[in-house]
Amino acid sequence: MTPAELLIESFTRIPSIIDRATADLDAQQLSARPGPGTNTIAWLVWHTARGQDVQIADLQGSDEVWTTDGWYDRFELPFGPDEMGYGMSAGDVARVVATADLLTGYLDAVTARTRGYLEGLTEADLDDVVDPGWNPPVTRGVRLVSIVDDCVQHAGQASYARGILDRL
Repeated sequence: MTPAELLIESFTRIPSIIDRATADLDAQQLSARPGPGTNTIAWLVWHTARGQDVQIADLQGSDEVWTTDGWYDRFELPFGPDEMGYGMSAGDVARVVATADLLTGYLDAVTARTRGYLEGLTEADLDDVVDPGWNPPVTRGVRLVSIVDDCVQHAGQASYARGILDRL
């Protein structure tokens, strides 16, 4: 298995985790908080897709799927197109309301773009420094591992929140 194939395997597992976490839930259930001040499933899934979209677009030197493919318009969220969830207040988190189909559709579109990007990477590309502002400087490979790690953590949080919701 090549490093690119390993990364593809990692990124393409995320949608199935999210599918299980959102299955058969309506927008109201997806927007329910499992506890006071916690993130909702809808926010976790949206933020997972947005974070991946923004960072892969940056690595690829392309526009985000969010805006180029019309996802921003379809979601109709009360935020600008650059919002991705970092540093949002509890009130803003609650304003992320969407159906499971919309959330998983966006994640699927982002994952497809990510896969295409990864398929074109060589092993040498992973050593490219993409952020010299850190010590040590961040390489493309390290950034990709960071992105997938963040996505998996949020997918796990959505799954946990789903488990709580199912027990209520």
